[in-house]
Amino acid sequence: MSSSDSYYIEILNNIPIYLHKYFATFLYIIGNIGNLLAISIFFKRSWRKNVCVFYFLVCLFANTIFINSTLLGSIFALGFNSTIQNSSVILCKLFYYISYLTSTYYPIILILASIDRLLISSQNIDTRLYSSKRMAYFSTSIATFIYSTFSLHILIKVNIQEMYPGVFICYYDLSESYLNFFTYTTAMQSVLIPFTLIILSATAFKNVRRIRAIPRQERRQLRSMNKKDFQLLRCLYIHNIIYITCTIVLSVGIVYATATRYETATPLQQAVNNFLNNFGSVLHYIPYCTNFITFVCVSKAFRLEVKRLIFKMIRKDLTIIREEENNQQEAVKDNIEQHHAISTIDVNA
Repeated sequence: MSSSDSYYIEILNNIPIYLHKYFATFLYIIGNIGNLLAISIFFKRSWRKNVCVFYFLVCLFANTIFINSTLLGSIFALGFNSTIQNSSVILCKLFYYISYLTSTYYPIILILASIDRLLISSQNIDTRLYSSKRMAYFSTSIATFIYSTFSLHILIKVNIQEMYPGVFICYYDLSESYLNFFTYTTAMQSVLIPFTLIILSATAFKNVRRIRAIPRQERRQLRSMNKKDFQLLRCLYIHNIIYITCTIVLSVGIVYATATRYETATPLQQAVNNFLNNFGSVLHYIPYCTNFITFVCVSKAFRLEVKRLIFKMIRKDLTIIREEENNQQEAVKDNIEQHHAISTIDVNA
């Protein structure tokens, strides 16, 4: 191995360390603070009655667990070279199980939320009936049970393995059959989940455009969606886009590693592969930590709730917030004839 290769290998090995030490730590802080603020806002009565908000709450709780388990463990392991999970079999199994479960649970809930928006944006009345809180409870419960059960192989197969003489590391079972099973299932998930989100988001967006094209006089049997509903729908689109974008590198790396796992790699090629996987992992953390930022940037109603919450925390007079709400209501009344409402079936029908 030449000196130039050693130089590049050292750089490629050091970059992920600094990314986890500083950038991932920054994500950890803003992720926890943002998720807690978003949860406190969505638990208000005016928000939690919305079906889409229920899915967002599930995502926020799951992401908070992910941040304080997977992300925190990765920061210590890769950023500070502290592997606590190697000291205990129980910690080892729990760390890998929670990491595996929560990392995939978030996109699964996004898929369920996208299906719900697809149903409610349908022009078929019977199809829209399936968008309900009851269906949301049922679907999330079934998804949680199925994936928690499927992930039990992690608790069974992950253990503290002797990778080298005298070197023990918490890792998956080294048998070829299990590694093949884990590798191929992970590769399939890395491809199918983003592809499913793309299809559902595109179809729901197409349905919304069709509903907008319906003449107003033909919507009598339908109930209108308010601005908050549209803002939540846009938030869901942005969440899907961020997740797909930030997981591309990791997904490509997993697929490439699966396709070339039996090929012999040079030290430089191995360093490049490790760098892409670690860099992809850092990007993969972003969707779990930026939910609050998305809500603030996309939803005016959410921004107003944040202002109200901040003013309440600092015990400031809420007159400014009330005046802003009154101004918005007056603006809506003045422009009511210029806006067209998108409608869905009446709940009480």
